[in-house]
Amino acid sequence: MLYIFDLGNVIIDIDFNRVLGVWSDFSRVPLASLQGHFQMDEAFEQHERGEISDEDFALALCEKLEIALSYEQFAAGWQAVFVDVRPETLALSNTNKLHCEFWPTQYPDVQQAADKIYLSQEIGMRKPEARIYQHVLDAEGVTADQAVFFDDNPENIEAARALGIESVLVTDSKTVPNWFAGLQ
Repeated sequence: MLYIFDLGNVIIDIDFNRVLGVWSDFSRVPLASLQGHFQMDEAFEQHERGEISDEDFALALCEKLEIALSYEQFAAGWQAVFVDVRPETLALSNTNKLHCEFWPTQYPDVQQAADKIYLSQEIGMRKPEARIYQHVLDAEGVTADQAVFFDDNPENIEAARALGIESVLVTDSKTVPNWFAGLQ
């Protein structure tokens, strides 16, 4: 059986409010204002597919949020998303180059524990696109009924299920261990 894990909020706890908090401090724009305008839009998805650079993404997001940040300030906030690693791993993650330059140095145990890590920005696809799940299955030489996928995003879970992959919605740090405990 192939077990596929998302990174954010499955292996590594993340919190976008930490990002917005740093940007609020730098820009002096109230946190509530940033929270009201922040969303994962087309530029966000393009960034995760590696279609736009970190710098272009920073410019687009700062413009959308109406904040003036240097690239260094933007990057400092963007890296604040990571909270801590969960002790639990083939990983499949929507991510981006800027995060890939940061999290491996902060959480080397993730790379050591995972047999393989598939990152959206490296393969040019992102969840919930069906082709990313098929890419992983093909690369690993397994069929959908031979895989289990763990993710914290219901849309990603439904997309994997539509391909016939058993999928588990991760709602907290106990979901994965409890699922495996149920197998015994």
